[in-house]
Amino acid sequence: MSKSKVVYLKLSAYFFFFFVTWSASYSLFSIWLGQEINLSGADTGIVFSVNAIFALCMQPLYGYISDKIGLRKSILTFISVLLIFVGPFYIYVYGPLLKYNTILGAVVGGIYLGTAFLAGVGAIESYVEKIGRKYNFEYGRSRMWGSLGWAAATFFAGQLFNINPNINFWIASISAIILFFIILSISIEMSDEDLEKAQSVKIKDVCLLFKLKEFWLFILYVIGVTCFYNVYDQQFPLYYSSMFSSKEIGNQIFGYLNSLQVFLEAGMMFMAPFIVNKIGAKKGLILAGLLMSFRIIGSGLATEPILISCMKLLHSVELPIMLIAVFKYLAANFDTRLSSILYLVGYQFASQVGATVLSPVIGRFYDTVGFSSTYIIMGCIVLVFTIISMFTLTSTKKENLDTTKVGNVNSL
Repeated sequence: MSKSKVVYLKLSAYFFFFFVTWSASYSLFSIWLGQEINLSGADTGIVFSVNAIFALCMQPLYGYISDKIGLRKSILTFISVLLIFVGPFYIYVYGPLLKYNTILGAVVGGIYLGTAFLAGVGAIESYVEKIGRKYNFEYGRSRMWGSLGWAAATFFAGQLFNINPNINFWIASISAIILFFIILSISIEMSDEDLEKAQSVKIKDVCLLFKLKEFWLFILYVIGVTCFYNVYDQQFPLYYSSMFSSKEIGNQIFGYLNSLQVFLEAGMMFMAPFIVNKIGAKKGLILAGLLMSFRIIGSGLATEPILISCMKLLHSVELPIMLIAVFKYLAANFDTRLSSILYLVGYQFASQVGATVLSPVIGRFYDTVGFSSTYIIMGCIVLVFTIISMFTLTSTKKENLDTTKVGNVNSL
């Protein structure tokens, strides 16, 4: 078996078990907060906002370190070790603290979840994208296995939650142990060119990004479009489960729906590179924005489980196109030496800033005007920013920031 194939398989397995760990502990997070911890919609919004704050604190750090160390797997090893303790953390630390004091619990949980999951996933995705360019495999085909991992865990999450939420947390820790041994087995060769490329990254290169109009126009798209993807999903399980005769049935059906959605998402992760390569990265971003606005508005107009389930399943088409388009857009228009910083700051960080501001506001809207009206408002905002981005995003390759021409732009 070729080195490229071995690396692809191991990183795909890493994606799979990372998302199993994340899904088992986080896919029903808002339901856990509402039904087990008994937080209000506003308090739940505060928890999500605090999580976002700590995630955005870690994202620039992860991004710079990742680009500076190049293809070394140090960050993935660190994340894997953290995740081993996810079960005990939820059961013996996070839950009791939230019941004792919401703010204190939110801060402690934000530090852990922000570092391990919310910022960690971006660091993992940007690392695999780099390795994919080196070993000539599509990022989307590896990320597909992450979607399958999420789906596999989510399929059982609703049933297990109704029995005892702690079962999901222990499953997450067991998955993380497997994750740790997978990352230990991965060996990545670093050539002299790879070392030179990593060592050439300086703080001034990062500062140059913030002087580029194209960078800020991309961030405008992220804040106006993609951050609503995160905010929409935060308390959606609570709204969905409320449409059924009992919350237990709703939880179980949502687990099935979420699992189906992510299985479909995995298939789209395989197809998305072909779609984005065909229409271009800019049009891929616009298409994802239009799908998102339709999905969110449709969720607000839906009055029964079948229709809102269909809206939820559109996520499986929208997200893969958006993720692939983001990576290809950044690679085509900016310095690839800064690929992790671009993704973690330009995409993930900006999304978290938006989520930090919007989460408590949207949480208050849920409590006052209801989910349906809030979704319609959110969807209209996304549509407006998507239309604006049709004129502000660029479809042409810009001058590479790297004046030494280290590292040409590669296709993903």
